[in-house]
Amino acid sequence: MKLNLRSLEAFRETMLSGSVTAAAGRMGMTQPAVSRLIAQLEQDAGFGLFYRDKGRLTPTPEALMLYEEVDLAFGGLGRVDALVRDIAVFNSGILKIVAPPSLSEGVLSTILTSFIEKYPKVRISIDSRSTETAKTMVVNRAADCGFAKLPLNRPEIATELLSSTETVCVLRRDHPLAAQEVLTPALLNGEPLIQLGYGSWTRTRIDDAFKAAGLRPDVKLETHTVGSACAFAAKGLGIAVVNGLMARHFVRDNTVVRVFRPQILHQYVFMTSALAPMNRLARAFLDEAKIYFASEPGVNFPP
Repeated sequence: MKLNLRSLEAFRETMLSGSVTAAAGRMGMTQPAVSRLIAQLEQDAGFGLFYRDKGRLTPTPEALMLYEEVDLAFGGLGRVDALVRDIAVFNSGILKIVAPPSLSEGVLSTILTSFIEKYPKVRISIDSRSTETAKTMVVNRAADCGFAKLPLNRPEIATELLSSTETVCVLRRDHPLAAQEVLTPALLNGEPLIQLGYGSWTRTRIDDAFKAAGLRPDVKLETHTVGSACAFAAKGLGIAVVNGLMARHFVRDNTVVRVFRPQILHQYVFMTSALAPMNRLARAFLDEAKIYFASEPGVNFPP
């Protein structure tokens, strides 16, 4: 079975815009022509992509599964187009980066500022995806480079260690435990905690630390970004147990940071595909990232 590229484009544009009419406008085609392309794709695939009800289209579960792969594939085509332009005009082009949201909101903005000053003609695209999708994007070169936490467990990814940072506790300045320099599971016992999503590598290590002390953490709030965890801590809703590198960008005037023990390190790496040489823009961006991490006081801790 060979799927028609134009039909896949019509499907992608419909998913992006939410309607066949809008997709037709984006593609410079008529609405009936786009509808025929989608119908042809459904026939070639052998399953439906949309539920149709009074002119409205609702994606089927199969469509949602297909969309992410189609989007990645078209992203790869976009990268080919960008490469051609980069070759034609030296010191130009686009650098595609994939990074966790908390890194994008803090550390990455500082690195990008100095990078863009050196390469003003370069366009930057920053994407935030799930960890597994981010790794796949880097391997397939849908992204030129990315940032991730160890462990990666992907031999197709080349990495360079940028930072090893502590796990810390962020709490209000007027909290009784703010008088302590180091916070342990014993000291945190019974305190309402704010932690990041259940099941992550770091979350498991924190739970293990409490278990080793014969205790169970009292998790009152779960969130998905360090910024929101610190904001909740500033409101007095609990003590945030988070990555120290990220936390320093979200500490408020009424909060303090205390080291968590036993030590749990967050090791961030710069990742590129091991299946092809690193392109020059990614190399230049890595150099800029190294400069930032080498100059930041109090960020790096010995492994």
